[in-house]
Amino acid sequence: MTQILAVRYHDISCGHRVVGHESKCKWFHGHNYRITFSIAAAGGLDEIGRVIDFSLIKKLLCQWLENTWDHRFLMWEEDPYLQVVDDDFPNGGFLAVPFNPTAENMGKYLLEVVGPELLDPYAVGLVKVQVEETRKCSAIVTP
Repeated sequence: MTQILAVRYHDISCGHRVVGHESKCKWFHGHNYRITFSIAAAGGLDEIGRVIDFSLIKKLLCQWLENTWDHRFLMWEEDPYLQVVDDDFPNGGFLAVPFNPTAENMGKYLLEVVGPELLDPYAVGLVKVQVEETRKCSAIVTP
């Protein structure tokens, strides 16, 4: 059976630190991320031959990234430094997230939480998310 995917990427800049990392990623730092969304139609292509309009991917998923993660500093809600930065820099762009912010966990969150929430009304599903931290390093998450 042929599978057709609609694919769109979006670039954001944000910071993070990886709690428990054994090397330099334990420190506060940031990346210019490229996040690629792959979407499949539940019931086949629409009446004009699309999985979903690319502009709708932009409006839903890319805009979510812009509004939620772009130019923010992602910190795991269990990070012991979270309270310190919240106290010292109120409204300073720090965002508590329910996962240790690795590329893998960011992709998993987008695939399992954000995608279904935003795409459910359109009879399509997010089937792959690639989170590229650098041109050399990325994580791919599929169901």
